[in-house]
Amino acid sequence: MTDPILFHVEDGLARLTLNRPQRLNAFNADLAHAWAEVTTEAVGRDDVGAIVLDATGPAFCAGGDVLDMAQTMTGGSDIHELAGVINIGIRALTESSIPVVAAAHGTTAGGGLGILLSTDYAVIGADSRIGSLYANIGLTPDLSVSAQLAQAVGERRALQLVLQDRLLSADEAVEWGLVAEAVTVEEGGSIADAVRARADEIARFWLGSAPRAYGQAKRLIRSRPGRSFADQLAEEARTIGAAFDGDEARTRVQDFAAASAKRRG
Repeated sequence: MTDPILFHVEDGLARLTLNRPQRLNAFNADLAHAWAEVTTEAVGRDDVGAIVLDATGPAFCAGGDVLDMAQTMTGGSDIHELAGVINIGIRALTESSIPVVAAAHGTTAGGGLGILLSTDYAVIGADSRIGSLYANIGLTPDLSVSAQLAQAVGERRALQLVLQDRLLSADEAVEWGLVAEAVTVEEGGSIADAVRARADEIARFWLGSAPRAYGQAKRLIRSRPGRSFADQLAEEARTIGAAFDGDEARTRVQDFAAASAKRRG
């Protein structure tokens, strides 16, 4: 049996690959449970400083596997339970202090949008399309879409996306701030490979710079809604103090000070 999600760690980089290409990486029970397990492991490992989330096949993630729902689920309680399992992985990524980049080629729709929103930096292809489409089958947003979409693009745009049968183009997704970059590819190349290569480049940049600092910066932004303004200022002060005592900052601060003194001299 093929693993529904692939997991590999090398040189500080964890790669999570959705692997149900025949179903456009839509979630069934097998993928849901594997997703919860793998994401939890990835964010809990001391040797992981950055995470890449990508996918096999022609699409990133089509959300929930509607065919599987129709054939195997007897009622709403089944979908409720499955969403809870997938939410374990979404929370693992968003609440961690490890930066996550998505390589989201092809189409992202439905719950796949929530999976995309659980990453911190998203790269898509110039031919990618992104949408909600829940109401097309009479369902409502889940997997963090209602929790995170408005924070990402603003309330009015979030409403436009969930209240219309609409797929954003790559250019629109970048303009809205839903994703960071849309990459192109030269003739004969693979857009999926180009998207993955750019995502890897970003993750390697984090790892080659100050991964703990980038991770804490991500955590500060992600966790802000749970604090008052005063508490956020206090948490910033605590975090930068802790960072100053760490190896990443110690070397870099000393190097910066030495270079500044040399320029003045």
